[in-house]
Amino acid sequence: IYKWVVDGEIVEPEQWDEAALRFIEAFIELQAATDEATVIRLITNHGLPREAVPTQWLTKSAVWEALLGNGDMPMTAMIRNLATMTRVGVLAPLSDGCRRVIAELSDAERLRHSRVHPIAILAALTTYAQGHGVRSDATWQPVQQIVDALDSAFYGAFINVTPTGKRLLLGVDVSGSMGAGDIAGITGLAPRVAAAAMCLVTAATEPNHVIMGFQDKFVSLPISPRQRLDDVVRLTQNLPFGRTDCALPMLWALENKVPVDGFVIYTDNETWVGTVHPITALQQYRQRQGLDSRSVVEAFTATGFTIADPDDAGMLDVVG
Repeated sequence: IYKWVVDGEIVEPEQWDEAALRFIEAFIELQAATDEATVIRLITNHGLPREAVPTQWLTKSAVWEALLGNGDMPMTAMIRNLATMTRVGVLAPLSDGCRRVIAELSDAERLRHSRVHPIAILAALTTYAQGHGVRSDATWQPVQQIVDALDSAFYGAFINVTPTGKRLLLGVDVSGSMGAGDIAGITGLAPRVAAAAMCLVTAATEPNHVIMGFQDKFVSLPISPRQRLDDVVRLTQNLPFGRTDCALPMLWALENKVPVDGFVIYTDNETWVGTVHPITALQQYRQRQGLDSRSVVEAFTATGFTIADPDDAGMLDVVG
């Protein structure tokens, strides 16, 4: 196999994995295929994945039916290609493909084994439901049952997040700017939505957590894992605050003597510092509470900012 990868040669030694050789030969034959029937036969007989199929065949409905019909299309690959399969006609109301996709998205065990993160499903849901591409002119008519299945899968994928078991304090920027901008270029996936989704994930997976909203004030956000994402988004909207002070989570915890192992701050790109720098606030908290607390500042939009001390292994800035 290594020689084939490097030199493009297939050498048959005395002892060889027959299945591996047949798989490589099927891939080579697929690259040279000139008719749709051969492409479908090779996909079906050898379980070749989408990545092995030359681009010109990925506009054919029957080819996508064969890829989906293998029964082993990875969950991530499936949700990334829902729009394409809808556009070419594989996913249509009451179709076999539609029933198969809905069954896959509704399978709790398959979701668990896929290890797909809830945010990945939320991104797929947001893109699919809008019916048009982000980086292309492609359009499709979303199937409502698939939209609903993606919505359910978002909550079902919470099980894929491994809890830390730590005492976590989440500080969520609730400023007006959180409703603007798109994460990873996905229209409709604004920082406010992503922050709400991450809060729901934490609420559902971490037994020891506190979720607060902040700008220039710090207030409790009563977020329950039983809530819907839309409810949490509304909870963080239209709150009368001022500028974004990222030191507030540490200062609040220090003032109220709340034991925190990890501070997580969700913002867009506003990391304005108030009277106390977040580095100083975290250092003061550690010293007075006697804890090796850590902090992560997640700025959902990719702009230049710096909060973490680069010499402090317990602080992390995440951009975008």
